[in-house]
Amino acid sequence: MGVTKEMVESSLTLKMNPSHLEVIDTSGGCGASFVVEIVSPQFEGKRLLERHRMVNAALENEMKQIHALSIRKALTPEQWTQQRESQNPKSTTA
Repeated sequence: MGVTKEMVESSLTLKMNPSHLEVIDTSGGCGASFVVEIVSPQFEGKRLLERHRMVNAALENEMKQIHALSIRKALTPEQWTQQRESQNPKSTTA
């Protein structure tokens, strides 16, 4: 049996304690390819490459069966908040 979206979510939730997590199965259901967007305080002070390594390490067992993992976003909670605010600027009316 292949890896499921729920398995990826469970491992990342347990090991990374994310405040936001989105996992998309892009394999058509066979569990071979996933896209991940994750926000975790564990990323504080880490460079992007280190963050990706952390995600890969958290999915060590699953990676034995996953052929492709795309980490779309690996952000700190502060970066996530800033990004969301810049995408949805508050309107200022007098």
